[in-house]
Amino acid sequence: MSKEGNLILEKLEGVKARFEEVQKLIAEPEIISDMKRYIQLKKEYKNLEPIKDAFEEYKNIISNIESSREMLEKEKDEEMREMAKLELEELNERLPGLEENIKLLLIPEDAEDEKNAVVEIRAGTGGDEAGIFAGDLYRMYTKFCEAKRWKIEINRISEGTAGGFKEIVFSVSGKGVYGVLKYEAGVHRVQRVPKTETQGRVHTSAATVAVLPEAEEFDVEIKQDDIRKDTYCSSGPGGQSVNTTYSAVRLTHIPTGIVVTCQDQKSQLKNLDKAMAELRTRLYNLEYQKYLDEISSKRKTMISSGDRSAKIRTYNYPQGRMTDHRINLTMYNLESIMNGDIEDIIDKLKIAENAERLKENGLD
Repeated sequence: MSKEGNLILEKLEGVKARFEEVQKLIAEPEIISDMKRYIQLKKEYKNLEPIKDAFEEYKNIISNIESSREMLEKEKDEEMREMAKLELEELNERLPGLEENIKLLLIPEDAEDEKNAVVEIRAGTGGDEAGIFAGDLYRMYTKFCEAKRWKIEINRISEGTAGGFKEIVFSVSGKGVYGVLKYEAGVHRVQRVPKTETQGRVHTSAATVAVLPEAEEFDVEIKQDDIRKDTYCSSGPGGQSVNTTYSAVRLTHIPTGIVVTCQDQKSQLKNLDKAMAELRTRLYNLEYQKYLDEISSKRKTMISSGDRSAKIRTYNYPQGRMTDHRINLTMYNLESIMNGDIEDIIDKLKIAENAERLKENGLD
């Protein structure tokens, strides 16, 4: 067997041992009674199972290859030799594809990838045009999420004076949301003639996108004594009152100074639930940020969410062009991209990241 094959088998043996250990742990009464630990182990079990299955298949193919070679060496009957030869050819054709799949499975999972996400879009440089562009990005993500059948809920909005948004924060729920949307974090730049421009000059504006994995209830513990809660009347565009009840909620986490607000729902209780979910997420991300800072220095596909100055993408309207600067990708279907067709961009970023992660783990 090749050196690479031995390395794969060695790693797979370790995974199988851990899978069996987790399988025993989740059946133990003390683990079942510790809900946080139990949920973590169940997730790990689910992630390890396909690797364990691939290991069984890989071992089976290796064993059959050895049997076929042995038959070719010892068998005198030509018909049997021909069968062994055909089987050996088929197995050798299957092996490289399986090895590549296993390499990807062996890349350590980012535990956050399966989580829902909180997305924050803020207008950057460019005045009114930046706000309009922030609105365009929100529409792009809305269309993309609709195509994926993900659910969007708005947490808060600050509308721009000429349309669009100064800021919009929304949560996205569905399967593997954060693992997809995390590639959108960073500065998005637009080059186009603003509606307010009378001489037809192209202006450059920007908006910042932050994507946070949504914390689950067991991810972070918040003491009620650490929270100050304020309520006020929700307001709509232009400052008019949406309702006369104090349904809008503002939560201040006293130890960190983090403030979150929610006024999207007519019910104060529902706004409180959404505000608490966002507060949990922002507290959780104080720790997660350390991990992001570490990997963003290694991988060009990932921008630390703390690095709000990192330009990731340019949308050039005069040329109908989109350029993703992390992987030097240029596409000329800007209209469809702004209508939510960003799957191909994200897929290419995933491929680039997988290549970097294989190198990190010595599997390239």
